[in-house]
Amino acid sequence: MPTSLNINKFFLYSRKSTDVEDKQVLSIEAQLVELRELTKREGLNIVEELIEKQSAKVPGRPIFNSMIDRIEKGEASGILAWHPFVSIVSC
Repeated sequence: MPTSLNINKFFLYSRKSTDVEDKQVLSIEAQLVELRELTKREGLNIVEELIEKQSAKVPGRPIFNSMIDRIEKGEASGILAWHPFVSIVSC
C-alpha cells in the first residue's frame, strides 16, 4: 500500500513483443525517452526502469509480475508505461 513516503515513486516499464516487431510503433529506447521526459516534466521520482521483451503468445510476464509484487510491498505507488494515444472520431 502506498505511503506518503512513496506516493510520488514510480517504476518505468517498457515492453516490446518479440513476435510482432513491425506492428509496434516505438522501440523500447524510444518509449523510455518519452517516459523520462514525462517524469521530468511532472516532477515524478523513478524507482527503477524495467524492460521486458517477450511474446504475448507466452502466458505470464515475469518482470511485470515482480514489479506488481514490489508495488504491493510499498516500494512504489505505480507504473508509468508508454501507450499510443488513439483518437476516435465518430460522425
